[in-house]
Amino acid sequence: MGRNTRKRRSSLANKAIAASAALALGGGGLIWANFYASAHETNSNSWKNNTKAAAATVATISCPDIGQKLTRVPRGARSSVYKELATLDKQITEAYARLASTRQAQTKDANFVQNAILGPLKQKRTAVIGRIKIDFKRVGAAAPNSLDALAACTGSGANQTTAGGQNNNGQQQNNGGQQQNGGQQQNNGGQQQNGGQQQNGGQNNGQQQGNGGQAGNGPVAADFVDITKVQPNVQAKAQTQAGGSAGTFTSSCGVNANKKFNTDNVIVAPGVTNGAHHLHDYVGNQSNDAFANNDTFAAAQTSCSNQGDKSSYYWPVVRIQNGTQDFDQNNDGGGKEGNVGQIQQAKQASIKFVGNAKSKVVAMPKFLRIITGDAKTLTNGLGNANAHWSCTGFENKVQLTEQYPICPQGSSVVRSFAFQSCWDGQNIDSANHRTHVAFADAQGNCANGFKAIPQLTMRLVYNVPAPTIENGQIKNAYAVDGFPEQLHKASTDHDDFINVFDENVMNQMVNCINTGKKCK
Repeated sequence: MGRNTRKRRSSLANKAIAASAALALGGGGLIWANFYASAHETNSNSWKNNTKAAAATVATISCPDIGQKLTRVPRGARSSVYKELATLDKQITEAYARLASTRQAQTKDANFVQNAILGPLKQKRTAVIGRIKIDFKRVGAAAPNSLDALAACTGSGANQTTAGGQNNNGQQQNNGGQQQNGGQQQNNGGQQQNGGQQQNGGQNNGQQQGNGGQAGNGPVAADFVDITKVQPNVQAKAQTQAGGSAGTFTSSCGVNANKKFNTDNVIVAPGVTNGAHHLHDYVGNQSNDAFANNDTFAAAQTSCSNQGDKSSYYWPVVRIQNGTQDFDQNNDGGGKEGNVGQIQQAKQASIKFVGNAKSKVVAMPKFLRIITGDAKTLTNGLGNANAHWSCTGFENKVQLTEQYPICPQGSSVVRSFAFQSCWDGQNIDSANHRTHVAFADAQGNCANGFKAIPQLTMRLVYNVPAPTIENGQIKNAYAVDGFPEQLHKASTDHDDFINVFDENVMNQMVNCINTGKKCK
């Protein structure tokens, strides 16, 4: 609501390979067990034979994402249902650890994964689904019987992995910056993903090959591209029409100099410690953790210069995978789950709310929650992806969704977000944390009776050393924290927002945007 290149595997990396995995929205995922040793470790025939044998075993487990399927959950059942989804996450964590720690047994017994991992996992998931259905019935709602079919998970070998579906004959798909999300066309501020970037060494037709990343779960060389070699792909934004809203409102909240971190996600896993399974930067509200509620947010301190903005803005940290072990090397959500390397603080974090090309905007309701992007694109595909990577000096020309940019000397890495800007007019959240908000279409229209609200846009700038690619291996890679099975792909970048603006300040924002002013 993402973890780096090494010459020799450290004890930390060994722990990370056996790390746990879970999904932010609960109950589903692609579990990746790293069966490859580093090419730098040994060139012996025994290593090759072990790799060949291990590759024949199950490398991934794909579980249906139950959280995404629950588009309707009665309010009275949501608390208990979210805790059950967290239980599904824990089960996936345990299955991932089991898969990663039984490689030898898997090579000796072709039925080991089915009998010892997949079968028991299905039984556990079936029990949780049963409890979710009871939660529905307890509040007088019809139980979703379709969930029964989502209990089973499937396994495949390393050379059969197609969960990402992100490549086609070595090329990335063209996302066009506009993606379909529940029938709503997504308009990411005119930012588009170029479709012609060659994938070199490491990924082919959605397959993960070789050993990428300091913890063995990515990124790989194919996840990076020299931005100077990418053709311009950004189209002009829609022009503001008569009746539209062209103003802006900027809030200055810092770059997390306070070093407020945690691996919780109160939107998708309230009351669950380590519900995100990766580390977040926080700016704005200083009381956001798994156990915060609306009263907590309202009473909190804020890092924003405008004290009327106690909103919470949070995103996964960026790390350089250079062998450095940061403070969370042995922690849940950190090194224990494949998120390793040196945490980077953004040198700039810009927060700006903008208007709508076709209509005036209305005030956001207090405590509105919005998640933009998808931390699980290898499991769910790119339908909700909203990652935008670029470099200073290139932002108006090139935006990338599926690759990280290698920036030229003197240029900095930029990650940006354009949040959903249409609201259903009623709810501050929804069961799957998506259906209460939507993207406007390319002309600025909000469909299905949704109302235009100020669109949150964020721009994070980082001074990271440019990675290098040598012999198909990436060195000094950077990547966002994420779930270990998502392989630290650029497309998994995401951002979270909880509106805790003072009502008067929110009204000032709306007035500025609707009258074409630029306010702070």
